[in-house]
Amino acid sequence: MSKKNIDKLLIFALGGVGEIGKNMYCVQYANDIIVIDSGLKFPEEDMLGIDIVIPDIGYLTENRDKVRGIIITHGHEDHIGGLPYVLKHLNVPLYATKLTMGLIEAKLKEANLLGTTNRILINSESVLPLGVLTATFFKTNHSIPDSVGVALDTPEGVVVHTGDFKFDQTPVNEQYADLHRMAEIGKKGVLALLSDSTNAERPGYTGSERGVGIEIEEVFRKAKQRVVIATFASNIHRVQQVFDAAAATNRKVTVIGRSMVNVVSIASELGYLHIPDGMLIEPEEVNKLAADRVVILSTGSQGEPMSALTRMARSTHRKIDILPGDTVIIAATPIPGNERYVGRTVDELMRIGAHVIYGPGSVTGVHVSGHGSQEELKLMLNLMKPKYFIPIHGEYRMLRQHAILAESVGIPKEDIFMCDIGDTVEIQNGAARKGSKVQSGNILIDGLGVGDVGNIVLRDRKLLSQDGILVVVVTLSKQDGKILSGPDIISRGFVYVRESEGLLEEANRIVTNTLTKLMNENVNEWASLKTNVKDVLGRFLYEQTRRRPMILPIIMEV
Repeated sequence: MSKKNIDKLLIFALGGVGEIGKNMYCVQYANDIIVIDSGLKFPEEDMLGIDIVIPDIGYLTENRDKVRGIIITHGHEDHIGGLPYVLKHLNVPLYATKLTMGLIEAKLKEANLLGTTNRILINSESVLPLGVLTATFFKTNHSIPDSVGVALDTPEGVVVHTGDFKFDQTPVNEQYADLHRMAEIGKKGVLALLSDSTNAERPGYTGSERGVGIEIEEVFRKAKQRVVIATFASNIHRVQQVFDAAAATNRKVTVIGRSMVNVVSIASELGYLHIPDGMLIEPEEVNKLAADRVVILSTGSQGEPMSALTRMARSTHRKIDILPGDTVIIAATPIPGNERYVGRTVDELMRIGAHVIYGPGSVTGVHVSGHGSQEELKLMLNLMKPKYFIPIHGEYRMLRQHAILAESVGIPKEDIFMCDIGDTVEIQNGAARKGSKVQSGNILIDGLGVGDVGNIVLRDRKLLSQDGILVVVVTLSKQDGKILSGPDIISRGFVYVRESEGLLEEANRIVTNTLTKLMNENVNEWASLKTNVKDVLGRFLYEQTRRRPMILPIIMEV
């Protein structure tokens, strides 16, 4: 009789399921935890004033002595952006490929963490013993070079995390996906597969990046004046194609936007970006060259308010103006929620008189996704032939669609696990079930504050943004409780004081009467005085204006 394991294998996500962004996946067996990726996501509209959102790593910090390391699959923000915050609280070894590590190091340098972080370079041939777990890797295609999938050998069996992937048969950098290695892993047997669901709703195959290069070159040839092209800074294949098309059409390139400048410099230094000598020019030189000899490579494909493209569209960029007749290419699909910003930027560019190529309504060939569509997701499932399947990396509808695809290639419904963040899948002696939840959620980052803005602060910000604030200042006498000065009412974002003198005089009278009445009844606890003033004033203002401003009574004793 074989001895039964008493330990369990746990698989769970702290980010990246039910959402796009802040990817973080964990595999735990007994006293060993491996973390895969550590990303960020950008705030939703109701997260007022928040800069970025990262996963709650409370479970990992509580079990820090068990965390053997963080493995990074590739260098996109939604996979590496959380590291400067996570490594401050969880100083564990970091494993990444050469380009990914180069991009991470730039972040760690800014955060003063470079000297204290143990960084280990890996490639697709690496074998990492991490406690009782062993990690091996396989090459994948994505919109950034050096992307890998991870196979974790555990006492229960092999757990595969695909990373972000598509199957590009003609990749720009000739880094082909290692189908042979994937098939080998599948042949040996995969216990559980965690696979990218981003494009699970898209039928067919995702186009090859090489086709985009042909389209970009065609646009460069036809353009009579300058060409401005905005794309994700981290899409190094796309950036390479811009330089190739510029070389083919005898144009010089200037790079603007902080993240684009950083990535171009890191990628060319590490040999992932090949720029012909003399092609790069400074932004100041643009106006010295003939208009049909210039390409401006820029950030801002998502219409971000402070990005280079948006500032050029509004004519507020310090160095470059867009002129009537210039061609602007937006070579990216809007992230869900950003469509409005992109639309606004396109409108402003068209007002200037630029020729704008963007989205499905125009030339569709200037962008392809870095994620596999339905047929590629099925191919991954068929290569790996997992016993259990956990769709990851996507909003719920994408995960659900991926689950349906898995059923269509023969994975039984009961062996597919739809998870939210914090849900665990427990596997013991080959049998899987949903386990108990672990601590999870969002940590909000506002300026230098990490996690100090919670739901209550956001609720207050929402209130302030909707109906404003009214501050009531009163000074009372310590001896007899009489009002010495005030009440003074200060309004911000509620009503314009000069046009609402009658309303504020009435409010003043109500506060005075309320306080006098309470004093006569010997109520002199500050909390009671403040609550009563808030209630009475709040009721009056709602009756008069149908608004509910935040009311802050400030009571002083002299």
